[in-house]
Amino acid sequence: MSTTATVRVMSAEEIAARSGGSTPALRWPDRGTYFAERAMRLRQLANGHAMGDFLRFMARLAQAQQAALERLGRTGGVPVPDAAAIDRASRAGRPPLSAADGPRDRAWHGVLREIVQAMRADTPAGPAADALDRLATADEVFLERQADALLTGVMSGLDLATAPVVAAALQVLWTHMALELQREHAARGDGPTQPVGMLDDAGVCPCCGSRPVASITRSSGELSGQRYLHCSLCGTEWHVPRGRCTHCGESGAEKVAYQSLDRSDVVDDEDASARAAKAAIQAETCEACGHYLKIVHGDRDPMAEPAADDLGSITLDLLVAETGKQRHGVNLMLLFGDPDEAPPAGTGGR
Repeated sequence: MSTTATVRVMSAEEIAARSGGSTPALRWPDRGTYFAERAMRLRQLANGHAMGDFLRFMARLAQAQQAALERLGRTGGVPVPDAAAIDRASRAGRPPLSAADGPRDRAWHGVLREIVQAMRADTPAGPAADALDRLATADEVFLERQADALLTGVMSGLDLATAPVVAAALQVLWTHMALELQREHAARGDGPTQPVGMLDDAGVCPCCGSRPVASITRSSGELSGQRYLHCSLCGTEWHVPRGRCTHCGESGAEKVAYQSLDRSDVVDDEDASARAAKAAIQAETCEACGHYLKIVHGDRDPMAEPAADDLGSITLDLLVAETGKQRHGVNLMLLFGDPDEAPPAGTGGR
C-alpha cells in the first residue's frame, strides 16, 4: 500500500542564495534524443508496473515521435516566426509559438499519419488498435477539432481514445518549431540571448504558452539542483526557483511543501519525512492556492524524464488529489474523465 509523506523545504530565496553561478533561463530539447530518451525511460518504468502495458505502448509512441521529429528536421517546410514577429510577440507579452490561438501548420497531419502507420504495424487487436484505425481514416475536420480541444483546453468533443496519438503528432510539430526558432536565432548571429523571452506568467511555457507536464531539477557545473518546468507540448524548459508555487508564485515553508509516495510496510531507521526528502519524484503542493505540480529530481535519478516519470507515478496524483489539491500542469498522454466535464488542459486538469 502507498501513502504520502510530507517534507517542508527551504524558501525560494534560500535555495537561490545557495545555488551560486548563473542559471540559464531556458533549456531546449535535443532533436536527436528527445523522444528516444522518453521511450527508453518508459520501457524502464514499465517493468513490474501495474500500468506496464500502457507504458510500453507509450514507449512505442515516443519512439515513433522520435522518427517523425528527425524526418521533419531533414525535410523542413514548416514556417516559424521571423525575428520581427518574435519581437512583436515579446513586446505584447505573448509566446511566439502560441498553441492556443496562433496559426497551426497542417504539416502535423502528415506527422500523425506517419506515427499511426508506425504504431499500427505492431499493435494487437483491441481498443488501441481500434483508435489507430479511426485515425487512419479520419478527415481533416475531425483532426482539427481534436487539435483545437487539446491545445485550447476546451475539452468538449475530445475523443479520449485517440487523444494521446493526436497529441503526440502536435508535440512533434511544436518541438520541431521550437528547435527551428533556436536554430534560426543562432544562424542570424543574434548573440548569447535566447530567441524568446520569459513571460509574466512563470507557470506557462515562454515558447508556446502551454502548461508544464512537471518540473525537473538539473545540475551543471557549479549549479546544483536548479528547477526547470518542462513544457507539455514543445519540450522547452524554463527556470523557476524551487520552493515557489508554479501556479500562484507563493513561496516559503508555511505555504509550499513536498509530498512523495511512501510504502506503509517499510521499516527502517528513517521516518517518513526523511524518506520523503530523498524521493526522486515529489508533488510540490501550495496551501495558498490549493494547486500542485510534480517535481522530478534529475540530480537524484539521472535516468529521470519528466513526461515518462509523470506517467509512471499516477498513484501520487491520486493520493494528492484526495487532499483536495488540483494539478497545475497537464500530461497530454493521459487525460481522464468525461470530455464534456473535464477541466481545461491549461488550468491544472488531468
